[in-house]
Amino acid sequence: MSLWLHAMGAHLHGFSLAPPTDPSLFNEAEVSALVPSDINDIRDYDALQRALHAFEPDIVFHMAAQPLVRESYADPLGTYSTNVLGTAHLLEAVRHSATVKVVVNVTTDKCYENREWVWGYREDEPLGGFDPYSSSKACSELVTAAYRRSFFESAGLALASARAGNVIGGGDWAKDRLVPDILRAFSNSESLVIRNPSSIRPWQHVLEPLCGYLTLAERLWSDPKEYSQAWNFGPTEDDAKPVQWIVEAMAAKWGAEAMWHIDSGAQPHEAHYLKLDISKARQCLNWSPRWPLAVALDKVISWHQAWRSKGDATDVRELCLRQIEDYLAS
Repeated sequence: MSLWLHAMGAHLHGFSLAPPTDPSLFNEAEVSALVPSDINDIRDYDALQRALHAFEPDIVFHMAAQPLVRESYADPLGTYSTNVLGTAHLLEAVRHSATVKVVVNVTTDKCYENREWVWGYREDEPLGGFDPYSSSKACSELVTAAYRRSFFESAGLALASARAGNVIGGGDWAKDRLVPDILRAFSNSESLVIRNPSSIRPWQHVLEPLCGYLTLAERLWSDPKEYSQAWNFGPTEDDAKPVQWIVEAMAAKWGAEAMWHIDSGAQPHEAHYLKLDISKARQCLNWSPRWPLAVALDKVISWHQAWRSKGDATDVRELCLRQIEDYLAS
């Protein structure tokens, strides 16, 4: 998102923890050379408020989160403090800002009370969450709605939430995520261990929801009252696939040396079936997915293989920008 916005000519400032992985896309593409950043914790309200007021932004994209389901079982308090109180910190800082006009809070498709339905969840479905991560993101949605009604609407500020499906893309090295786990195992000629082969998720390339967030911000700028709502950004219904389908498709694209097996041990609870209904974004934002899942998987593998043979940071940055150009051209 930072690379995309910079290429569009935006003046940017970041506020985030240090990259949680090594390697990280932030470092590999030397994003800090383009985007001045405060390396800090969104749970530190005073630091966040100082950074926001010093930069005086017009638009804020809120993506700071503890984003992993399994990590939320290991650290529920850290998950809630980051995802819930962190959101409140940001919105409170914005409330006292003289410049901010638009805020997009990025949450997750997992904020819905999952009933294992075969149809997609709409934006007006009940919020919930079995695990601490999903629950914390539902809480973030509630905080967003409360700030919108209590403070932002009367002040003419635009505030919307964005609920994306499972994003995949080059430059993700997070632990306990399917595609990074696949790429790590295949790259190291190791057998991939998968936990829940039949779990169905709305997979999409990361550029899909990013395009949605940018589109939403544009609409919020022009008509805050009309677009200050919750919005789903997901793939077409055909691209909600089981975990095993993803593994087999990526193994076929990778080559004969790709190996995998199923972990038969006990696993913490995760939703089995999850889809999003994206009708509202299609109709009201004129947004829809551009890359089918097969194309998205091709883009992920080609990005990763190009990164493995990279020369310097400029190559990685240009690799990202080329994929953004390819996406826009489609």
